[in-house]
Amino acid sequence: MNDNKEEVPYNDLQPDLILNAVESVGYRCDGHLLGLNSYENRVYQIGLEDAPPVVAKFYRPQRWSDAAIIEEHLFSRELADLEIDAVAPLDVHDRTLHEFHGFRFALYPRRGGRTPDLEHLEILERLGRFLGRIHAAAVVRSFHHRPTLDARSFGIEPSHYLLESHWIPPEWSQKYRALIAELLPLIDAGFQRAAPFHPIRLHGDCHSGNMLWTETGPCFVDFDDARMGPPIQDLWMCLSGTREERTVQMQAMLAGYRQFHDFELRQLHLVEPLRTLRMIHHTAWIARRWTDPAFPLAFPWFAEGRFWENHLMALHEQISLMEEPPLAND
Repeated sequence: MNDNKEEVPYNDLQPDLILNAVESVGYRCDGHLLGLNSYENRVYQIGLEDAPPVVAKFYRPQRWSDAAIIEEHLFSRELADLEIDAVAPLDVHDRTLHEFHGFRFALYPRRGGRTPDLEHLEILERLGRFLGRIHAAAVVRSFHHRPTLDARSFGIEPSHYLLESHWIPPEWSQKYRALIAELLPLIDAGFQRAAPFHPIRLHGDCHSGNMLWTETGPCFVDFDDARMGPPIQDLWMCLSGTREERTVQMQAMLAGYRQFHDFELRQLHLVEPLRTLRMIHHTAWIARRWTDPAFPLAFPWFAEGRFWENHLMALHEQISLMEEPPLAND
């Protein structure tokens, strides 16, 4: 049981308000509204009169400051201006961030495409080239209003939250505490082996669900988790399968990546530490959002005791994985 008292954030975000918000910046809606797959924010395809549909993204209240959201917008706009295919928000009346009845929102062009098949090495090499171009642009400047991916924000703080909010069943809490105490030094050791590296602006959540594959190659969407961090963060989530398969996949991605941007091989020491941090952070993220009705519907297994047993087993496996040599050493 948990004591999360966060208010339900989207109670007042009803269809009329959504359509009125879009019309408040000058568009004329035709009444068609389709909810798109999103949990952290609310995203809708909105039909327009005499124009193609737009996508409206309503930001979760109190998550990001206005300055942080605008940094996200500017980053995707920089990439688009360099002809790097990233879906940037529409500039309406010289603004990309709007407000209506307490909700902040942005409008985007609708883009088509399919989910990329990341098991094909040719696709991974093309994706590597694409990420190399993104990172070559990303190093030009830094974020000032968005956080940095590190062990404190993705490991220490979320694990403390889970323990202190009593989300973890009593029979598993002590084992979880002991596991975290064992994992954090291994994560720190991975960061030390990878040092020094220069944190850069990242997409931050670079998995297949945030990519569209088109006739011309990849297109990135949803920069909502953009932050500073090690470049490897935008590569490792594209890997899957056995260690041998992941090694070949990483080699294909780096072959493409290095055509446009340098890569320090010592960053490969961060793959499993970053995976471990994501596992810890993702679990705490669901717990924090549990009062949002979308989360119990999407993650019904989260409140079951079996989830915590499996989660602890997965975290325990990370101990041995972080002690293995990095992938490219095979």
